Parts: sequence; structure tokens; C-alpha cells
Amino acid sequence: MSDAIQPADLGFFSTLVHSGSLTAAGRELGLTTAAVSKRLAQIEARLGARLVTRTTRRMGLTPEGDLYLEHARRILADLAAMEQQLTDLQGEPQGLLRVNATLGFGRRHIAPLVSAFVQRYPRVDVQLQLTVDPPPLADNLFDLCFRFGRPSDSRGIARRIASNQRVLVAAPAYLKRAGMPKAPRDLLRHACIVLRQGDDAYGQWRFTPERAARRDGADDPSTQSLKIRGHLTTNDGSVAVQWALDGHGILLRAAWDVAPYLASGQLVRLLQDHRSPEADIYAVYPEQHRGSVRVRALVDFVLADFGAAAAGDLASPAATIAGKPQ
Repeated sequence: MSDAIQPADLGFFSTLVHSGSLTAAGRELGLTTAAVSKRLAQIEARLGARLVTRTTRRMGLTPEGDLYLEHARRILADLAAMEQQLTDLQGEPQGLLRVNATLGFGRRHIAPLVSAFVQRYPRVDVQLQLTVDPPPLADNLFDLCFRFGRPSDSRGIARRIASNQRVLVAAPAYLKRAGMPKAPRDLLRHACIVLRQGDDAYGQWRFTPERAARRDGADDPSTQSLKIRGHLTTNDGSVAVQWALDGHGILLRAAWDVAPYLASGQLVRLLQDHRSPEADIYAVYPEQHRGSVRVRALVDFVLADFGAAAAGDLASPAATIAGKPQ
């Protein structure tokens, strides 16, 4: 089996499993679905073992596939760590940096910062992938992830980038039509715009009276948890904000994403005597990148931009991108 395992096959197979299907892997790799299927068949033929089970609707791993993937990811991580150490000896950030962020936040805030970052450090190549849900850090698919809320995975390193206070807003036209909620439970009779992102419970909103809000982030006994319903649901924050501007209902959204509309009067802030649990923004990366020059450079670059905003401010922490709230 000396020729059975080819180094290039390890990255191909890891990408295939992460993509979830032959078609998605083809898009990621710039190949046709037929080409992906052919290459997978060649790998399996060389190994003399089937790695993947395929049906018309899903793709799964055989026990041999699980073993192959486990070793492939470990070998790829070791190669990346070796490359990183060699690069770091040269001092200046350079090399490939794989970055992950959520769709709306990544598109609106991280992508412009990446653009500015590579202008400052032209020897760094950045691959930015935006996803609905953050991938497990243990998969070693990315060198750096930007996430909402402190990660529960203790195997990585998390640096807090900025606070993320969420506020309730609605358009004046909607409030004129439906009335102003006076207490959290009033939201149950209102049309609400449901935004599904990250690990947040779907349609679950929680509120704590301002005077009882705890600084450690733990739920206070007076916290109310409400199952919100509405006619409009999306996983894109920009779409949700536009629907709120169009008067479709009440939205719970990060303060800086609605700051310009609150300032202009296009949106009105509601229930200001209650707070929703914060979902602060963190930069998360695997332990093996602790000494990475390029990872540290991008984290510091993003942190410097977001650091302009104090906790709870309604100004955009990424305002320096264009000199005004985004």
C-alpha cells in the first residue's frame, strides 16, 4: 500500500466530507461532480476500501472513511503547523490564512477588514468562508473563526473582540398599526421577524429587567423566555433588518446593525428597560496557532477596528471601514 495514500488526496477527502456532497465539493474545488466522483473512486481503488456510502439524498462515511478522515485531518494540521513555524521564523505575516465567519456578520464586517488587511500584508493569502453555522473547531478546517458567544470548546483559544448588545426595534408604521409593546409578554401578540443564526434557540427570545441584569451573563430568576412567532424568518441579518424597515414586524438585532436607522427615526427601539442576553464576538483559533504570526496579526487588526466601540454603544464598532456606521 506504499502508493495507496497520496498527500493531495488528504486535502481532497477532508474538503469532500466537510462539503457534505459531491456537488458541493465540486463547487469548492472548482471541479465537476463527475470529476469529484472519479477522483474519490480512484482513492478508494488505491486503498482497496470503500470510504463513502452514497445514496440519492445523502453521503456518509464507512468505518474506513472515518479512520481515513481522522488521520487526514491530523496530518494536514501537522503540515500546517510546520509551515506556520517556518513562516513565523521570518517575522512578517505571510502564507495561507483560512478564515470563517457567519453570513451576515462576515459579509458586512469581516470581509471589508480582510480587504484592508491584505493591503497592509500582501504576502498573506486569505480564504474567507461564510457559513450559517460555525464548524467545530476540532475539525481543523479553519485557522481562525469569528463567532458570537464564548465557545464551549475548551480546546481552542478565544479572544473577545467586541460586545454585542441586541436591541428590539420596529418601524413607526408597524407600531402605528399594531401598537407599542409595554412588556416582553406583549411580543406574543405581535408579528416578529425571526432570525436564525449560530447556536441561538430558534425563535426563542429572552429578556431580563435592566435593574436585574447580571454582569456575568448568567440568567437572572426574573428572566423571561418567550417563544416568538412570525410570518417572516431568515438566516440573513441584512434581510431581517430590511423587513423591519418595511414595517413587517419587531426584530431583535445587534445594536450597531440598526444604529443608523435608530438615529434617522426609520426604526424605534422598544422595551429599553429590558436587556436581551449578549452574544459577544470572539476570535477563536486552534491551540496550534497560538504562536502564529498571521493569525495574531489578523486578530489584532480586527480587534483594533472594533475596539473603537465601548460596550453597549449604538455606534458601529466597524465604523472605521467607511468612516460612518455600517
